[in-house]
Amino acid sequence: MEPSVLNTTPMLGAEARDLTLFGLIMAADVVVKAVMLLLVLASVWSWAIIFEKVVRLRRARANADAFEEQFWSGGSLEDLYDQVGQNPRESLAAVFAGAMREWRMAVERGLPDDGQLRVGLQQRIERVMTVAQNREITRLERHLSFLATTGSVAPFIGLFGTVWGIMNAFTSIAREANTSLAVVAPGIAEALFATALGLLAAIPATTAFNKFAADVNRFGERMENFAGEFSAILSRYLEDRS
Repeated sequence: MEPSVLNTTPMLGAEARDLTLFGLIMAADVVVKAVMLLLVLASVWSWAIIFEKVVRLRRARANADAFEEQFWSGGSLEDLYDQVGQNPRESLAAVFAGAMREWRMAVERGLPDDGQLRVGLQQRIERVMTVAQNREITRLERHLSFLATTGSVAPFIGLFGTVWGIMNAFTSIAREANTSLAVVAPGIAEALFATALGLLAAIPATTAFNKFAADVNRFGERMENFAGEFSAILSRYLEDRS
């Protein structure tokens, strides 16, 4: 009996495959390539949003600190309003300017002596500050929905690419009539790479969304507290004039 000899001759039709990252991408099916491209673009755009939000929130906190230092320094609120202008870009200054704009119009018309009219003025000022707060929160939350969408959808897009790639791998097995690793491995690797790209896009997007959402909420509370304190100052001033 002759000893069994391993067949080391490559199968006819089985071509050498480049198993490098670039080789897997280039050899992938057009659908898998489209999935990979979509996930790469989503990841790049997510990182652009992340860097933009880091800079914007850091600047917003620094500007708020500087403005509150001016506000509580004991200087004239009228002078501070003239300094920041009617439409400042800084968040707390925008809330302050909205209230002072309404206050100055009331002063020019003559502050009301009637109690109900004073209450109406107070309510108008509070509504103006609420609108300014909502506008600033909306500006800070811009593009956060994209991070949330990427974090929830990207894994499923990657999974779709994986399923499609595995289907192609089984098709290759049937076409080659060969179940060797050389035939199966490239298709499986392409499929798993799509899943990896989906996770690569989703994990930073989800983490950043949770972090920025919490930061925006805290900054919103800070603006709300400032608006409440400023409203109390104006209320005391109206009471002193009564």
